[in-house]
Amino acid sequence: MSPELISILVLVVVFVIATTRSVNMGALAFAAAFGVGTLVADLDADGIFAGFPGDLFVVLVGVTYLFAIARANGTTDWLVHAAVRLVRGRVALIPWVMFALTGALTAIGAVSPAAVAIVAPIALSFATRYSISPLLMGTMVVHGAQAGGFSPISIYGSIVNGIVEREKLPGSEIGLFLASLVANLLIAAVLFAVLGGRKLWARGAVAPEDGGVPGKGAASAGTGTGSGADTGTGGTGTGTGTGGTAPAAVAVRPEQETGGAEGTGIRLNPARIATLAALVALVVAVLGFDLDAGLTAVTLAVVLSTAWPDDSRRAVGEIAWSTVLLICGVLTYVGVLEEMGTITWAGEGVGGIGVPLLAAVLLCYIGAVVSAFASSVGIMGALIPLAVPFLAQGEIGAVGMVAALAVSATVVDVSPFSTNGALVLAAAPDVDRDRFFRQLMIYGGIVVAAVPVLAWLVLVVPGFG
Repeated sequence: MSPELISILVLVVVFVIATTRSVNMGALAFAAAFGVGTLVADLDADGIFAGFPGDLFVVLVGVTYLFAIARANGTTDWLVHAAVRLVRGRVALIPWVMFALTGALTAIGAVSPAAVAIVAPIALSFATRYSISPLLMGTMVVHGAQAGGFSPISIYGSIVNGIVEREKLPGSEIGLFLASLVANLLIAAVLFAVLGGRKLWARGAVAPEDGGVPGKGAASAGTGTGSGADTGTGGTGTGTGTGGTAPAAVAVRPEQETGGAEGTGIRLNPARIATLAALVALVVAVLGFDLDAGLTAVTLAVVLSTAWPDDSRRAVGEIAWSTVLLICGVLTYVGVLEEMGTITWAGEGVGGIGVPLLAAVLLCYIGAVVSAFASSVGIMGALIPLAVPFLAQGEIGAVGMVAALAVSATVVDVSPFSTNGALVLAAAPDVDRDRFFRQLMIYGGIVVAAVPVLAWLVLVVPGFG
């Protein structure tokens, strides 16, 4: 049995054990990386750790640390209420607002993970507050980022168009952009319909203070009883309302003084103003000056912690450490696969198939599967050159093939093992994280199974380009 095949079988075993036993998949993957790297690939510790995603580790820690502080001092609550006021209480519009926002950020040049890191914590805090499926909100953010990800001035678009030009293939910058935009827009529409969007429309408009129950204040005084977790302090507070238990209601803080007869208002105080300034600084630093999102977020979090230690005391404990272990372990093992040539071995095997249409769909599937665990642009950079030999035969349109590879390799970023999926998983407050992880993994599996063949049928089989 070849070393490459052994490494793939070990990965399957890791998935089976993690699925059937209560063992963190990241810890299993670290053990597998050590065993396969040492015994099969003859790698030393440096070779094994070459695949450790240090940049992603810092992004996950930094962003969840900063937004844990924002939740602790009530800033995310203020932002959620502001979003409700912006759409005049129509919470059904918020997932689409988040979709459009991340799409606009990536279209004008933001790296997809940076856009998701900025938007996802706010979007998922809103989902918790207003009883929206976190799976719906998280996937809308990720698909929004990919919808704008291949504009001619975007990072992904520039890289892929550069690869096409380097390989002397015919290309269409607008065609690539529209293929990704339409694909992600259609997927988002299906998700919205399936994951509760129709019920959100039926709910109608709510007041910013409702906490998801039309006409009732989640944190205001009235009749009946309800309870809610204060995500900032870990304590519990009691709220009232005849609608029963108000999901994710936030306990009233001293600063959340009565805003009038209509209910409770969350007012800005120095800590919240400083946190809002920090979030704006994060956006400007990442998008305007191309600074690392993780390092910038850690720095801003440290500044806020120093100024307001009481609000920030529990923030480090709220960093999604189990998610960090999970993602870093799996990606370290994928790095071992890359180091020992397993991914190249699989790609070359497919590229050597004598039937161009069959080779095309298999390359789309390889792009989807590998990208669910690794760099989307990186895998496209490897697979597009592998497609050159059969593209040269003229039986496959280059424009359609490149677009199909781009769509296949990026829509799967909803996987919890990809950077974007990991950020969504880490950013979700007050959820059963194991359950949410399984939901993302199942949805990611559906996308991996369905989208490549659909992209192949629509973009490759007709022979575009």
